[in-house]
Amino acid sequence: MSLSNGRAYLAIPGPSVMPDAVLRAMHRASPNIYEGELHDLTRSLIPDLQAVAMTKSKVAIYIGNGHAAWEAALANTLSRGDTVLVLATGPFCIGWGEMAAQMGVHVETLDFGVNAPVDPARVRAHLAADTAHRIKAVLAVHVDTSTSVKNDIAALRAAIDAARHPAMLFADCIASLGCDRFEMDAWGVDVMVAGCQKGLMTPAGISFVWFNAKADAARGDCVTRYWDWRPRAAPELFHQYFNGTAPTHHLYGLRAALDIMLAEGLDNVFARHATLARTIWAAFDCWSADGPLHLNVADSAHRSHAVTSAGIGAPLGDKLRHWCEHRCGLTLGIGLGRVPADGYFRIGHMGHVNAHMIMGALGTIDAGLKALDIPHGRGALEAASSVIATA
Repeated sequence: MSLSNGRAYLAIPGPSVMPDAVLRAMHRASPNIYEGELHDLTRSLIPDLQAVAMTKSKVAIYIGNGHAAWEAALANTLSRGDTVLVLATGPFCIGWGEMAAQMGVHVETLDFGVNAPVDPARVRAHLAADTAHRIKAVLAVHVDTSTSVKNDIAALRAAIDAARHPAMLFADCIASLGCDRFEMDAWGVDVMVAGCQKGLMTPAGISFVWFNAKADAARGDCVTRYWDWRPRAAPELFHQYFNGTAPTHHLYGLRAALDIMLAEGLDNVFARHATLARTIWAAFDCWSADGPLHLNVADSAHRSHAVTSAGIGAPLGDKLRHWCEHRCGLTLGIGLGRVPADGYFRIGHMGHVNAHMIMGALGTIDAGLKALDIPHGRGALEAASSVIATA
């Protein structure tokens, strides 16, 4: 007998749960791509994408996932032989650097492990030693989806400026946009990338690059016609937004998702994610009092509000995930990029989530720990509900 029949809960860190309004918006016949409603809708997305990123910078839309946005950011700003500095707090920024290396860019890496954020003092010292200013860009991930480490992007800009270095600051906000507060202009970010399938609550398939005037002026020899962000960000003809056919149904879905976010208010969106994250952490604090389960990031100030990564020891991560999904209909994220992978799992709490969804997920995990005889501390659900009750 299974208790998983009914609506399943996809609690992975992207693709995230899609609102019914987004699904309804996409459930339509293909529109006219040459004139009319689709053109007006696409133009309406641009100021709202700028608002979510808190920037006046230009934005280009790509048909592709977050890796596509990585490549677009690199291709438009760098030349072969340039140097970038990668700040690693998990596998994703390392992957961004590996992509740069394949484009003929030299990569230097400062690795801060998988449990703590970037140390701005080390970044400042490294840049200060680069007196020839070989480093053209600093690559950082706001939130690493694998480790759930959140980096202080404003502090990185301060470190770059303190070193009197001209390097551009790139930020990957794929896991954080629309969940953790991010202020592109106020924090001094030159290039920012994100995808649609996490905090923006739209099916995977489109990604975005925001860029300021400094980044646009840095144009190197890696850019090709397809990745060129200039016609996309300032099109004379509609098809230039996408260098070809528009991702029609994604645009309708994204319009609905942005409407939902703006109706709630961005400050309220951020506050909701912060409260739900604290709810999860309260449960883990109790579970980790006895047994192997522990949060990957010890200091709550450096934890994401969109994804929580936890260790439990191999093979218990996979056993718990399997039990939650097939017994109760809750799908948790795998231990992506971790070794051993079956010793970790992740909870996605991004986008279209609320208190009863999170409490349901925590209750299922609590039942799974009991069913599998995994040692754990008690009182997790009481602690979690207290966070919600006092929010």
